[in-house]
Amino acid sequence: MTSASSVLPWDVQRLPRADGSVFLVTGANAGIGYFVAEQLSATGATVLLGSRNPAKAEVATASIRSCVPGARVRAVRLDLADLSSLRTTVESLDVDCLDAVVHNAGVALDDPPRRETGDGHELMFGTNHLGHFALTHWLMPLLSAARTARIVTTGSFAAKSERLDVDDLQSRRDYRAKRAYACSKLAQMYFGLELDRRLRALDSTVASVVVHPGGALDSLTPSRPPVHVRTAGARLGGAPAALLVQGKDAGAWPAVRAVLDPTVRGGQLWGPRVFSLRGKPHREPVWDHLADTSVAARLWDASCDLTGVDLGAIPG
Repeated sequence: MTSASSVLPWDVQRLPRADGSVFLVTGANAGIGYFVAEQLSATGATVLLGSRNPAKAEVATASIRSCVPGARVRAVRLDLADLSSLRTTVESLDVDCLDAVVHNAGVALDDPPRRETGDGHELMFGTNHLGHFALTHWLMPLLSAARTARIVTTGSFAAKSERLDVDDLQSRRDYRAKRAYACSKLAQMYFGLELDRRLRALDSTVASVVVHPGGALDSLTPSRPPVHVRTAGARLGGAPAALLVQGKDAGAWPAVRAVLDPTVRGGQLWGPRVFSLRGKPHREPVWDHLADTSVAARLWDASCDLTGVDLGAIPG
């Protein structure tokens, strides 16, 4: 990676080169994950597109190649809701080291009924948080093999107004779909910050950064057919919202900067500049409730128990 961004202002349209680097993006077949992958592929890096749907991943791969001539992209089957599959997935990556992973994938349910993964975990918490927690465990040897590496965890602005009930992580007592989603993203953000504290204690070369996309709407997102098609009606209807929020291409900017900018440090929070909802990526103060290390530690211990992996043994 270049050190240019440590001297020049960060330009979302002129990203530093990352030739020779390997990045994994989860949930890369659509939405923000797709644009993270597309933007990273323009740097010359090899980008692995993690997706539970191989057909959609291949469509996304073809779309990126059509937008970025010479893009080095490859689809990887990744099902975060199936914890037993993650070790095999990591073994299938067929790389010697990994320079960054972007934990982007996220299940969101609008339907009132509570659903569970095959492992018996509430679907959104189990996929969005526990899946990424376990995946990090299996990826750590590849990340540690890189000269420096980053784990970038994508949270949500919706998590800012929520609080995590560590005694009801699975939303068994109180299930409301939107709240369960926001809390699953909040759990991810706690995890990303706690992970960096533990990595720093081990003097690891791996850093963990937390980002959020602000407000990102499909109606403001440029078309990438057939991955995403924005109709004229959607474009007109979404125009007023552009004063406050942005498209998913711009929602990808904080994660992309967290991967590429050498001035970004572990333990930081990055999001959009304007009211944390839109605009170029910048560093934000860590939200007050995210600074509660006792909640983070309890979540960590519970996550180890629920996933059956010991992330406390992360290599330095």
